[in-house]
Amino acid sequence: MTTALITYLNFRSQTREAMEFYRSVFGGQLDVASFDDFGMPVGEGEGQLTMHARLRTDDGFVLMASDVPSEMPHTPAAGFSIALTGDDEQKLEGWFEALAVDGTVEMPLDTPPWGGRYGTLVDRFGIAWMVVIAEAE
Repeated sequence: MTTALITYLNFRSQTREAMEFYRSVFGGQLDVASFDDFGMPVGEGEGQLTMHARLRTDDGFVLMASDVPSEMPHTPAAGFSIALTGDDEQKLEGWFEALAVDGTVEMPLDTPPWGGRYGTLVDRFGIAWMVVIAEAE
């Protein structure tokens, strides 16, 4: 087995919706299991919340997430961005535009001093994204 660094997000009861949104943006295979699926005790009415979700895309991305039950503390995502980078301008522009739907574009895709194109946004689930389009060589 090889090693990997994978982004694992936590939400308060929005994981299924968020991960289905990310699948609509990136494509791929989404697997979702609830707390009930694993027989895990959680608060009243929370059994169908997502204990674990994994999205694997054709581009090789893996994004994981889970819901934080109400009896556990939850701090919304802050202090980091998920970076998408490459030289496929059309694909990266498409992802930027799709992630921005109902979110907040903080910096539109534009040409920074170092060249290429760069933009940032926070999606509708509060996750910060950075898109870097390298100049084709």
